[in-house]
Amino acid sequence: MPDRPDLSALLGSRICHDLISPIGAIGNGVELLMLDGGTPGPEIALIAESVGHANARIRFFRIAFGACAGDQRLGRPEVKALLADLARGSRLSFDWTGPQDMPRREVKLAFLLIMCLETAMVHGGRIRIERDDRGWHILGLGPKLRIDPDLWEVLSNPGARHQITAAQVQFALVPDELTRLGRTLGVETRDGEIRLSF
Repeated sequence: MPDRPDLSALLGSRICHDLISPIGAIGNGVELLMLDGGTPGPEIALIAESVGHANARIRFFRIAFGACAGDQRLGRPEVKALLADLARGSRLSFDWTGPQDMPRREVKLAFLLIMCLETAMVHGGRIRIERDDRGWHILGLGPKLRIDPDLWEVLSNPGARHQITAAQVQFALVPDELTRLGRTLGVETRDGEIRLSF
């Protein structure tokens, strides 16, 4: 009997796929308005900025929440470009280093962990992501970190009883992705930084 499909990942892929086209079309329409009208007014500039951010977020979600086959790969230039777009207008910046070609499932887990870090880095900061022979290392550096110990326990303790909200769904998805990859997660927190490794 085949393995049961990952319905949440398929749902994530479907939603992101269906939203990418209309958001892209809005972006194209805004570009045409800017070309026709010369100097864009503040309204058009605001729409263009919002569309750009929505597009980057949907592309990020497509990897973080979407389905992926075991042999799918992602290139470093694509990931770095996506994170650069995501950081535009954000309080967070990203440094991504690693091989030119990476398994998509590993990048998916890294993106879910980036989202976990975002919940603690409400005042902004820098997230560094590295991939070497020992595995993945993700470091969140911020001036004021807000870490909810009960929420972060969900990452490593299957029996944790923290009530997950929609904004925290990434915490519930990380353990399943770790199991699929046969990895364990290391978490270290200290003043001004969170270190994650898998």
